[in-house]
Amino acid sequence: MKSEIRIRDEENLLLGLCRLEFSNEQINKIRSLITLITDWNYFRNLANEHGVAALVWNNLEKYQLHSGIPEEVVFFLRGALMRSLSRNTFNTESMGEVLRLLNNENIKTVILKGLALENSVYGNSGLRQMSDVDILINREECIKARKILISNGYESLPVKSFFHEQIMPYSGKHLPSLIKKGTSVEIHNELFGGRKNVLTKMLYDSSYGVEIKGEKAWFPQPQIFFLYLVKHLYLHEMNNESQLRLYTDLVVMIEKYNDEILNDTLLKLASEAGMSEILAWYLEPLRDVWGVIFPGWLNDFIDKSHNQDFINKFFFFLSSPKDNPPVDKPGFYHHILGDMPGFHRKFLYVLGDIFPTISFMKNRYHCNSTWKVLFYYPHRLGKILWLFKL
Repeated sequence: MKSEIRIRDEENLLLGLCRLEFSNEQINKIRSLITLITDWNYFRNLANEHGVAALVWNNLEKYQLHSGIPEEVVFFLRGALMRSLSRNTFNTESMGEVLRLLNNENIKTVILKGLALENSVYGNSGLRQMSDVDILINREECIKARKILISNGYESLPVKSFFHEQIMPYSGKHLPSLIKKGTSVEIHNELFGGRKNVLTKMLYDSSYGVEIKGEKAWFPQPQIFFLYLVKHLYLHEMNNESQLRLYTDLVVMIEKYNDEILNDTLLKLASEAGMSEILAWYLEPLRDVWGVIFPGWLNDFIDKSHNQDFINKFFFFLSSPKDNPPVDKPGFYHHILGDMPGFHRKFLYVLGDIFPTISFMKNRYHCNSTWKVLFYYPHRLGKILWLFKL
């Protein structure tokens, strides 16, 4: 990292605990940091906001580092692990039903993000906190899969507008969430942007078969999965939010699949996805903060794209992961439209943003009256101004 940025001891300790494998030197550093902590409530709250409280407790307990930590903090962190394990078990059970319904129709279902990582990397022990279940279905079958789940008791969150219904497989990262008995399922059909369909297809086609609750499922191959997780984190940060949980996913994937991920194919795929610079930005903190060791050719690749603003933003998110107002709404809007193939789809997407359904408007503006909500529609015209801001 090109310049030294001072962070609080509590933040440094949290960073040190966000991994699965530790050297003796790293354990000793954590042990020393623990003696310096003066605000354990801040540490506890930060671990919770970053979605790593379960992992933090596991590592503190595993290496017997919790001596001297206030009992109420220990109680909270231990409870976070129990809650995460319970939630992940519940989501796995629910996923079994989803897989059964889709397998009966010969629809291949690739598991993404939390559930795939929990099972393939974190050891299925509740260490990877998650809320939703994310799956990838190919674009030709995603609407069919959605209808199958709805016909079997899953309820959809509202579609924003009639216009968005016409372009649903193209109008965002995933289709509207489907919810049943506390489980939320998000069906994705594009992961790298509408103009980069080849990488999504590659991830889908190259995924390997596994079994979940007696049903056939598929997990992504590590290298292209790693690239998708980088892109996913980038989109979160474009929206001015981030979590150490998402960086930790990258660290633990490299810990387990180093040779499979860190080879020259990684740079070729990143170039094909139009995200070479983005990849370099996210590898830099893995190297300079977590101490991940990269080969010389990859260090050269990282150094060529060094971006101090990105590093500063990383440390900003360290202390403020959530609830930051978006700093560039027009830029994020342009990114969404840029990833959407076809001018007609872009046009329908903008129309849908300007003229949402009444039910969406009531929820968006917390208004129960149909007549009153009509007065908010002129406000939606502001989206048009975003189109002219670059």
